[in-house]
Amino acid sequence: MSRFPVVLTSSASALALIATTAAASAQTAEPQQPSQTAQAADPAAEEVVVTGIRASLARAADIKRDAPQVVDSIVAQDIGKFPDPTTAAALQRVPGVQVTVGGNNEIVNPLIRGLGDILTTLDGREIFTAAGRGFAFQDLPAEALARVDVFKSNTANLIEGGVAGAIDLRLNKAFDYRDPTIAIGGKLSYASNIEKLSPQVSALVTDRWDTGIGEIGVLVSASWYDIQFNRPTHYVAERRAGSALGNPDVAIPISTGGLNEYGSYSRPQANASLQWQATPELQVYADGLYSAYRGKFATAFYEYQLFNSSSVTGVTTDDNCFTARVNGAGFNPNSNELAAGENQPGGYTTRNICNMVGGTFNNISSFTSMQAKNHKTDSYLGALGLKYEGDRFTAVLDASYQESIVNNETFIVDTGKKVAAATVDFDNPDKTAVITIPGNPMASADGYTFVNGLFQDYSRSAGDLLAIKLDASYEVGSILKTIEFGGRYADRGAVFDQVQLGIAPPGGSGNTLVTAAGVPDDFFIRAPGIPQINQGAPFLVPSREYLLSDEGQSRLRAFFGAPAGQPPFDPTRRFEAAEKTYAAYIQAGYEIPLGDTVTVDGKLGLRYTRTDRTITGTGRVDGVPVTTTADTSDEDWLPNASARIQFGGGLQARLTYSKTLARPAFGSLNPGLNYIVSTNPNIRNSGSGGNPDLRPQKSDSYDATLEYYWKSGYIAVGGYYRDITDRVINGVDVETIDGIVYNISRPRNVGQAKLKGVEVSGQMFFDFLPGDLAGFGVFGNFTYADSEVSGGDQLAGFPLQGVSKYNFNAGLLYDRNGISGRVVYTYRSEYFDEDRSGAGDVRPVDADPWLNYVRPNGRLDFSLSYDVTPRLTFMVEGTNVLRSRYRSYINEDYFIRDVRTDDSIYAVGFRARF
Repeated sequence: MSRFPVVLTSSASALALIATTAAASAQTAEPQQPSQTAQAADPAAEEVVVTGIRASLARAADIKRDAPQVVDSIVAQDIGKFPDPTTAAALQRVPGVQVTVGGNNEIVNPLIRGLGDILTTLDGREIFTAAGRGFAFQDLPAEALARVDVFKSNTANLIEGGVAGAIDLRLNKAFDYRDPTIAIGGKLSYASNIEKLSPQVSALVTDRWDTGIGEIGVLVSASWYDIQFNRPTHYVAERRAGSALGNPDVAIPISTGGLNEYGSYSRPQANASLQWQATPELQVYADGLYSAYRGKFATAFYEYQLFNSSSVTGVTTDDNCFTARVNGAGFNPNSNELAAGENQPGGYTTRNICNMVGGTFNNISSFTSMQAKNHKTDSYLGALGLKYEGDRFTAVLDASYQESIVNNETFIVDTGKKVAAATVDFDNPDKTAVITIPGNPMASADGYTFVNGLFQDYSRSAGDLLAIKLDASYEVGSILKTIEFGGRYADRGAVFDQVQLGIAPPGGSGNTLVTAAGVPDDFFIRAPGIPQINQGAPFLVPSREYLLSDEGQSRLRAFFGAPAGQPPFDPTRRFEAAEKTYAAYIQAGYEIPLGDTVTVDGKLGLRYTRTDRTITGTGRVDGVPVTTTADTSDEDWLPNASARIQFGGGLQARLTYSKTLARPAFGSLNPGLNYIVSTNPNIRNSGSGGNPDLRPQKSDSYDATLEYYWKSGYIAVGGYYRDITDRVINGVDVETIDGIVYNISRPRNVGQAKLKGVEVSGQMFFDFLPGDLAGFGVFGNFTYADSEVSGGDQLAGFPLQGVSKYNFNAGLLYDRNGISGRVVYTYRSEYFDEDRSGAGDVRPVDADPWLNYVRPNGRLDFSLSYDVTPRLTFMVEGTNVLRSRYRSYINEDYFIRDVRTDDSIYAVGFRARF
């Protein structure tokens, strides 16, 4: 799939032609300052090295004020010092951006104004992870970045592909530094959950030289960290009418338990920049990046199967009662059972059901599971380019190639036993559960059997991109200030392979002792406990190291009757995509003076894009693998218009319109069908299929802002409106395949959504205060997001998934006499993160849809640094110091579900410059 040699071959002639032309015109042209358009096209056009919180915020305000789009920026405070520990953590401070916490305690999945369809670029070049459209921001450490720009409105010169907007990550460049520079940094972090230390180091070296062929600059930067983590989660599963336990009118969870994701991950990264100012007008440059992720971790699972008990005693309920439809197994009926009718064979009954809040389950089945994982990501990017800046004409030609590969290995073994009793309490003031099991029998190896099955999951996801882009601008003057034009060719490939193999234990679930497999005495290890179960007491799981060893896998495969060796990839889970995109644009920049102080300027542009795509996938028809190839083409015209009115004295208003699009994910386009038979009786058989005829999502986007800037700060108020069509949604339908019933999920273009909201942001330092008090400042922002799903979506009338209506940041700053500090509180209101409408939860008859809601949440972070000398700084920082937790419930406040204990992390470190 590698196209890197093609980059060099196909671009060489074009690069040489522009270089020759530019060099000839350079003999008569005088050097000029780069225009705004050229700066937008070339991240290296500015010589800016800021230090300290105040300088960082001031530079971000300048970018916001001068940009032709609605933009919010984050600027590094110093070399290797971003305002927050990670890129995504810093993005959560941007108005309109909301994030979540991942399983390893990293901030992940930023949404811009409620949408995750974000185009990510690196120095203006599209970047992604493996076979996906999106980019995993955690894969590029914040230490590598000089700046991040969050584009909330679009102009024609920006690459298409994000309905929500675009995020441009900018690396340091050699010509950003006037003097030779060596910078090093180190940090030691302590995580309160795992109570271990994690190291982090970074370094940057750069210099520039005047030579006989022009000035040459070189920069090399690298970083590495190895993080230990532990994130326990407790859950109360979906409810089911308790007929099987003699309580038909009580909603009882099918199980309760927890999981603890723990282990380590490392992220090595290196990037380099070479710049050659061949003439005063012509610059030649080359960039390179390598970033990687290595995850060595485990998910230790722990469950009490409440319906697999001989009896339940001491049942208590609260006043939360409702009328529900119930099938023969106590679940909400599926579409087939609804069609059969009430009180009919194969149908359902209707009864009044009350919520269970406590009870003791006797002779209960329980199990633990080790999900042993090795995850590996490698991403490479190389680029060559020319930048010409003449008297009135500027041009940037950039050719780049990226490759990203993800390899994931998961090996799972479940073990279980019968436990005498488990007492549950779901009625606690903090909306969490307390589970008590006398004697903690799951911490003893006696009596463990193999249950559920042996499960193997191997996947490889790879993507590559060859892109050639030209951006040019001609300065006209007068009212028509500039004419900008350009084009882009992109050749994208994506391949995904996977195998999932589940095999039941010999003799059936729960019938064979673990000792019968001949495993070593240290087969079981103690996993970190779950706070809500036996007050966090440890429990036993199979050893991760043994499950991932050649010896362990060989023995267990043989014992379970699985084929020897790693199973080959399943052809029915493969898809392969090839996509070529052609784009061209033209854009006019205008400036109209209206009197002595008032000026109106802006952009009027149009971008044309065509996408030709071939995608191949394999599914099963009547048990036989069938490969399908689909060819599709899309053409789109994307207009944009903006106006900025400068009233003078720092006051300005902005109006923008743009049409944007987001192409469907390759996995959603896959024409194949994937499904699997569950080996766990409490989990329904399920699967998913793609849709190669999906159209791009499109949005008409409107923004209006009023901004006021003064010497020590600014305040801005903005409103936005998005009308989105062709939203891709997944619908779940019951399908029978080879006589087995599955819940199959498929994507469709039936969704629409409207988003509107208000963003208020500001910052200032108290320069008017006396002495050192003048170093204090404040910053903050507030977002009101009103979203509504419409169209043929079953969520019509509801807000978008993952969107909080209210979000704010409030921070106190200090920057004076070498002391820099920040304390910031981030809050987001309730939102839903899962649509469970197709699940089997018993529920009120009028509850449609059926959603999993996350309760309101806030986090407090701080950082403090001291410049011992102008070249040496020490720092201390803390993240989530109030130990905020994720807590959720299923549609009704009393149906408590998950509690995830997010880590509090403290760090000390240093930065030095030479």
